[in-house]
Amino acid sequence: MMSPGHAASTSALIAAQMGSNPTSSSSTVEVMIKGELSDEGSDSAIKKELDITSSLEDLQTDAQRRVLDTVADVRKCGLDSILSLPQLVVCGDQSAGKSSVLEALTEIPFPRNDNLCTRYATEIILRRATINSLTIKIIPDASRPSPEQVALKNFKESITDFDELPRIMNVAKAAMDADGGLTARSKSKAFSRDILSIEIAGPSRPQLTLVDIPGLIHTETKGVTKDDVELVSQITDQYISRSRTICLAVVSASNDYSNQKILTKVREVDPDGARTLGIITKPDRLDAGSGSETAFLGLARNEDVKFSLGWHVLKNRKYDERDYSLQERKAAEDNFFRTSNWNTLPDHCRGIDALRSRLSHLLFEHVKEELPKLRGDLENALLTAIQDLHILGDPRSVLSECKAYLSQLSLDYFQTCKAAVDGHYEGEYFVSNTGEAFDLSSPSTIRRMRAVVQYMNAQFAENMRINGQKYQVDMSGQASAPPQVTNVSTSLRKRSLSKSTSSQTLGRAEAVAWASRVLVRTRGRELVGNFNPLLVGELFWDQCSNWQALARQYLESVESMCSRFLNILLEDKCPKDIVSRLRHSLVEDALKARYDSALEELGRIMEDNKSYPINYNHYYTETINERRQKRQKASLAQCIEDATTREELHENYPTRTSARVSVSRAIEAYSKCVDPNMENVSCEEALDCVLAIYEVQLKVFVANVTTQVVERRMIRGLEQIFSPVVVSRLSDSDVEKIASEPPALKRQRRFLKDRIEKLENGQKIFKGIM
Repeated sequence: MMSPGHAASTSALIAAQMGSNPTSSSSTVEVMIKGELSDEGSDSAIKKELDITSSLEDLQTDAQRRVLDTVADVRKCGLDSILSLPQLVVCGDQSAGKSSVLEALTEIPFPRNDNLCTRYATEIILRRATINSLTIKIIPDASRPSPEQVALKNFKESITDFDELPRIMNVAKAAMDADGGLTARSKSKAFSRDILSIEIAGPSRPQLTLVDIPGLIHTETKGVTKDDVELVSQITDQYISRSRTICLAVVSASNDYSNQKILTKVREVDPDGARTLGIITKPDRLDAGSGSETAFLGLARNEDVKFSLGWHVLKNRKYDERDYSLQERKAAEDNFFRTSNWNTLPDHCRGIDALRSRLSHLLFEHVKEELPKLRGDLENALLTAIQDLHILGDPRSVLSECKAYLSQLSLDYFQTCKAAVDGHYEGEYFVSNTGEAFDLSSPSTIRRMRAVVQYMNAQFAENMRINGQKYQVDMSGQASAPPQVTNVSTSLRKRSLSKSTSSQTLGRAEAVAWASRVLVRTRGRELVGNFNPLLVGELFWDQCSNWQALARQYLESVESMCSRFLNILLEDKCPKDIVSRLRHSLVEDALKARYDSALEELGRIMEDNKSYPINYNHYYTETINERRQKRQKASLAQCIEDATTREELHENYPTRTSARVSVSRAIEAYSKCVDPNMENVSCEEALDCVLAIYEVQLKVFVANVTTQVVERRMIRGLEQIFSPVVVSRLSDSDVEKIASEPPALKRQRRFLKDRIEKLENGQKIFKGIM
C-alpha cells in the first residue's frame, strides 16, 4: 500500500502535470508512479490485495494451460505486434455492459459509471509468475508523432491494491489526453487508438489475454463528434476482423437487439459465427412474460441471430448493487436465474461460472486448431524478415565497415559480371526462369550478357544485310532504252532525301541510270565504253550511306542493354540506396565514357570507309563473274526459248508435244543481245563491281563494328567499372558517401534484427512442443 505522504505527493504531481499549459512544449506527460510497499509484509500485502478467487483458476485445466502457455510464451516474445495471436475480445454497443462482463470474467474491479464509457481499448494480460504483481502501461497509437509515442511508452504504473485501479486508469487517460506534444486533432477526439495494457501476474493466474474495446456509438452527442463515431467503428473492425480472435459480442437486453450494431459487424467478419459467442446482459431489465423477454429468450436459444458458438446470458450488478462484492454479485445472479423465466435455459448457457467453463473449452479448442497455422505464419514472417535484412547487406555505420562492405560488394560484382560477360553461367545468379523464352526485355535473359551480345550482333548483321544498302538493285530486267539521266537523277535525289534507313528497290533501268548519272560526273580521259575507276568508289559511298546511322543505332541499343544489365546485377547484390549512389558516382560516368569511346572508334572506321575501297579478297572477282554469268545464262536461255518451236504429236498422244530448237536462230539472237550502247555496258560493268565490293566491304564493316567497337570499347572490361581495385582508389569521403547507411536504414536494420530475434524465440517455443 502507498503511504499517505507518498499518495499526497503523487496526487500533487498528477495535478501539476494535468494543470500545465497544454500548448507548452515542456508539458510532455511522462507519468512514472510506482506503488511503494511498506517494509513489513510486502509479499503478503500484494497477495492479499491482488488476490483473485480460485474460481478464475477454473478457466483452464492442466491440458488447456499447456496449450495456452505456448501462446503466452509466444506473446512474451513480443510477437503480438507481428503475428495475429489468439485472444478474447469483448465488443458491443455503448453501455451494453462490456466492462461488467470483463470484470465478472476476470474478477478485476474495473471502474464503472453509468454515464462513462470505455474511451480506449483495454488489454488485460493474465500470466503466471512466481510473485503477484499488477503493472499498467500504455501502448501508443503508431500514427502519433515519435515524441508522443516515447512519452506514452514511458508511462508505467505498479499498484498493490485494486482500489487504486480507477485512479490509475484516470491517470492513464490523462496521459493519453494531456499535451505531451498532443496535436489539436487528437485533443478534439473523445476516443483514442492508444491501448491501456494491464498485466496481472501471479502463481495462480491463468495464461490469458482479453481485450475490452470502446462501445459502438449510434449518433453524435455533445461530447462525441462524427469523427469519434467513425474512430470507434474502425477500432472495433480492427479487432474483430482478426481471424484468431474470439469475439464476445455483448448485447444489452435493455435495447432491441435488432438496433445493436455489433451484431451486424460480427456477422460481416464471421458469417457463420465460428468464432463469435453472443452474450446477453441486463436480462433483469425486462418485464417477466413480456414480448421483449420472449424475444431475448429466443435469441439466447440461438433461434434468431445464429452463431455456431451460440449465446450466453449474464446478470451483472445494477446501479443499486454497485457496492456488491464479487461473491454477492454471483449470489444475486444465481438467485435471478433460479427464480425467473430465464431458468428455462440450459445451465451451461447462463451465469458467470458457466461462461468461464464455456470459454475455457472454446479457447482451448480454438488455440489448439490455430497453433499449426500460427507456426506457419511465424516461419513465413521469419523468412521474410531474414530476406529483408539480407537485402540491406552488412552493417556500414563507420568508415571501416563501409570499406569492408564495398570491398566485398565489388568482389561479388566483379566475379558475377565477368562470368556473365564471358558466358560462364554458373551459380545461383544465372539460375532464374531457365524455362523462359529468350526475350531482351526479361531480366533473366539480360543476366546472361554474353548471350545477349551474341544475339544483338546477329540481329545487327541481319539488319545491315537487309537495310545497309541504300538501293536494292534488281538486274534481271532489260536495260534497253533507259530513261533520261536527268529524270532518273531527280527521282533518286528525292528518294535520297528520305530519313529512313531502309533500302529502296531499283530495277535494271533505274540502276543503270543511277550509275550513268555518276559516270557523267566522273568521266576522265578513258575511252568511251570504259569507266573511270573512281566511279566504283563514288557508287560504293552512295550505296553504303546508311551504314553510319544503322551502326550508331546499334551502339545506342548496346549501351542501353549494358546499363540495364548493370542495374539488374547491382540490384541483386546490394540495397536500393547503394544502387543509386553507385550509379551516380561510378557506373553512369563509366558507361558514358565507354559509349563515347565507341563512337570515336566508329568514327575512325567510317573515316576509313570514305577512302577508295581496298580489297584483296578473291570473293570480289568471284562475285563479279557470278553476276555476269547469271545475266549471260538468263539471256541465252531466253534466246533458246525464242528459237524453239513446239508441235503436238499424233492424236494418240494428245498430251505430248515435240520441241525443235533452231541453233542458228538461237546463236543469231544471242549475238544481238550485246548492247550497242557503250555507256550502258560501262554502267552495267561498274554496277557489277560496286555490288561485288559492297558485299565484301559489308562483311568487313559488320566484323569491325562488332569486334573493334562493341566488344573492345563497350563489352570487354565491364567488370572493371566497379572492381576491388576501383574501391581501393576511392577516398575515405567517397567511400562513406557511397556506402554509409542513412538514418532510416539504420532504424530499419534495428527493427528487422529485433523482429528476427522475436520470431526466432517464438520458433524455439514451437520446436519444443511440436
